[in-house]
Amino acid sequence: MRLTSKFIALGAATALLCAAVAVWILRSGEQAPATAASGEIRPVWTETDWPFGADPWGKGKAFRCKAADCGGEVRLYVRAKLGFCNCATGVADDGDLDQMGDLALIGKATPIGAGREIIVGPMRGRSRAYRVEGKRNAALSLAFNQRCDMAAATALVGPGAPASLESAVLAFLNSDRMLKWAEIALGL
Repeated sequence: MRLTSKFIALGAATALLCAAVAVWILRSGEQAPATAASGEIRPVWTETDWPFGADPWGKGKAFRCKAADCGGEVRLYVRAKLGFCNCATGVADDGDLDQMGDLALIGKATPIGAGREIIVGPMRGRSRAYRVEGKRNAALSLAFNQRCDMAAATALVGPGAPASLESAVLAFLNSDRMLKWAEIALGL
């Protein structure tokens, strides 16, 4: 019993260290401008045209958060991938996320640290931060599923945007608007 507690504590400490390193790398030493008197970032997501060509998964939804609202330009791409998810395990680990996510849309990316479990409405999945090669951008890859169907979301985060933006992206994905989209797109 004592050994199990030590392993749990060690695992928690490792996860916190990875999160701290990811925050440091994503920030790249730049401070995000405050958009409110309190210094809080208050994202405003505006739908834009899907900027990518046709592929087997089709078009998705694209959104933009201006630098004035997010501390740095953020572009979010979300689409359904029907029948692509492992029906038994879903998006269970970082390997699943790397395979099922949509990072290929924005170029070659290298993981910054370990991913983490997320919840979007009734769905579970994973999120992970990446450095986009050849650019000063970072990216978040998120994938979540319901049975064999999943949604992939990719946030391209411009310089100056805070690393804590993941919580804002998740809040948007959990908004009534996006949960209604997921319900229709995934047949929830």
